[in-house]
Amino acid sequence: MTSTTAVSVAPTLHAGETIRRSDRRLGIVMLAPALLYIALLVAVPFLLALFLSLTNSSAGSLEFSFVGLQNFENVIASPVFRRALRNTFVFTFVSQLAVIVLGNVLARALMKSFHGKAIARFLILLPWAAPISLATLGWLWIFDSTFSVINWLLKVAGWLGPGQWYYWLGDPTLGMVAVIMIHVWRMLPFSTVILLAGLTSIPNEVREASAIDGAGLFSRIFRIEIPMMKPLLTVAVLFGVVFTFTDMSVVYLLTRGGPYNSTHVLASLAFQEGVLGGDVGRGAAVAIFLVPVLVVLAIFMLRTSRRAEVV
Repeated sequence: MTSTTAVSVAPTLHAGETIRRSDRRLGIVMLAPALLYIALLVAVPFLLALFLSLTNSSAGSLEFSFVGLQNFENVIASPVFRRALRNTFVFTFVSQLAVIVLGNVLARALMKSFHGKAIARFLILLPWAAPISLATLGWLWIFDSTFSVINWLLKVAGWLGPGQWYYWLGDPTLGMVAVIMIHVWRMLPFSTVILLAGLTSIPNEVREASAIDGAGLFSRIFRIEIPMMKPLLTVAVLFGVVFTFTDMSVVYLLTRGGPYNSTHVLASLAFQEGVLGGDVGRGAAVAIFLVPVLVVLAIFMLRTSRRAEVV
């Protein structure tokens, strides 16, 4: 009986091993397109940027020589770079905080039933669908030094007295405020949709039980709903931070970094130095500074999300 048992078990182990090998091959085949995409569009450009940051490469010339860390030293010593680095963190933090807060308000409003709800949804999602270049032309008129609709509304409301006027794109502080406003307007639909999906996924029994226990609005939001939405909220914040930290379209289209390079972020400064200015090595060095911050943020948020899922 012992030999018979051994003979019958051996084919089963062999078949299971064959299935596992087949699954591994299928997994590799299925992942290959994504890995190839990441390699071609992420890894290769990153390695090329790292290589160029160590050279004195310039646009329009194939001649270059290695300069080591000189580009990084020159960049760090530049007051424009330090201002752009500070602007990048301010731009990212303030805009994402506003997007999360306002997205939460809009998501809760869309959970209610009211007349014109379909139109409200369309208007909320419109900024996400509108081309940013076309939308920025409209915002340029809104922030125009002469025809600014915001200034005229403030004047009618009595906020601005005689001789008072806001030159939005001519003042460093107001320029950053304008850039943040447009980015919040642009990212708000995405945040609203994500938060609305998270809120609707919470069972009604949980809300009813919290109401019976006497939980107020803020207790229900911060002690029940946000903890239950934490994994989804973390993904939304991570996407928003990465997108905002690396985005240059609003800054370039609205202010082009002005006035006096005061509204530059790292992405727009890298474009100005490397493409418009022709100093490819210096531009690549500015762009490289984006990488460590994004890696740290991604690791931190993904670990936070994983702990929330485990709990």
